[in-house]
Amino acid sequence: MLTTSEIKLSKAIGGGYDEFWHCEKRYRVLKGGKGSKKSSTTALNFIYRLMKFGGSNLLVVRQVMNTHRDSTFAQLKWAQETLQVSHLWKNTVSPMEMEYLPTGQKIIFRGFDDVLKLASATVPHGHLNFVWIEEAFELPSEADFDKLDLSVPRGIVPPPLFKQTTLTFNPWSETHWLKKRFFDTPSENVATFSTNYLINEFLDETDKAVFERMKRTNRRKYEVAGLGNWGISEGLVYENWSVGKKCISKDDAYKWKSFFGLDYGYTNDPTGFVAFMANPLDRELYIYKEFCKKRMLNCDIADEIKRLGFAKERIRADCAEPKSNDDLRRLGIARITPSVKGRDSILNGIAAINEYRITVHPDCVNMIRELSTYAYGERTSAGGLPMPKDSDNHLCDALRYAFEDVKYFRPRPEAEEITRPMPAITVSDFQGGWEV
Repeated sequence: MLTTSEIKLSKAIGGGYDEFWHCEKRYRVLKGGKGSKKSSTTALNFIYRLMKFGGSNLLVVRQVMNTHRDSTFAQLKWAQETLQVSHLWKNTVSPMEMEYLPTGQKIIFRGFDDVLKLASATVPHGHLNFVWIEEAFELPSEADFDKLDLSVPRGIVPPPLFKQTTLTFNPWSETHWLKKRFFDTPSENVATFSTNYLINEFLDETDKAVFERMKRTNRRKYEVAGLGNWGISEGLVYENWSVGKKCISKDDAYKWKSFFGLDYGYTNDPTGFVAFMANPLDRELYIYKEFCKKRMLNCDIADEIKRLGFAKERIRADCAEPKSNDDLRRLGIARITPSVKGRDSILNGIAAINEYRITVHPDCVNMIRELSTYAYGERTSAGGLPMPKDSDNHLCDALRYAFEDVKYFRPRPEAEEITRPMPAITVSDFQGGWEV
């Protein structure tokens, strides 16, 4: 038997989001820093809305489908528990969906990495009138958003229902299409919001201390991740980069080769691994795979490298960790090679990479964040040149280690096909080329 309970909504939500909560404009766009309640408040709002508006349904979208389980799915499940209505919902992971039992209304989950399922999203009852795009900054192009926007939400919905697409994200770069589309061009159909951790009354002192440390050690990151301001490109170490997917034609395959880098971390700093392809003839880099995690033991690192299919590849790793390098060799990562360090090796490596045009696959969200905040500081080299800040740069360091091997790569036109470093590189029938 279904039962209900009473809860004081304002106590569960907290302050700072009143206008956002009641907004009914066609586009509701929320940028904010970490710890700003933006995702949790949005999850609470949608559980409340679906229970209030019979006949409404929700499509939740992220760039990659398999990232939902530990993010949006978990947040919406938490929202049900917070509102004390879990007994009214049925949540399943295969297929991944949530059903409001009294009416059959649904929340369904999709990823931009499966365009066919995204375009064909439907619900058995009512109208698919709400869309939530979480981490919208991961969408590399406005065209991808337009494809979704033209198909969902669709049709005419009867009052009091209304159609709305909600976008939530961290504003890592002011050059992203989201800024120009929604924030720089005012429209009656668009409501924009900016929030940060300062309005989150649910943070304790240890949470706030994280932001205070960030404020002292990395002001650029604090502006974005802390205060929710747009990241700016001025002073960045790498400026010639963009987010996107790259298709390499068969005719150009011989120009490209994969390289791999690893930077160790543990408690305070994450371990960073990066895989990229380099084309020294056209001066291009394509970063297509990463992992970046704290508290990884060497056995965990080896397992993750094996899982990605790179165990037999030459991997440049931090030379300051010879014991870890030996451990990885013992664990089956036989071609671990120490990085090359020396006088001005950091600046020389950065200068060499800056000769290339960099494309980052949208799945590499940690690399995107690092490139957006990796900037020069006040410290200088022995020769008086500015040095980059030594913080939040673990993937950038791994990239620099691996780039040492690029100078030894000599593309030969007679090569018949590209080296296949991973199973995910396949022949693309519809584009006539190789796609990572």
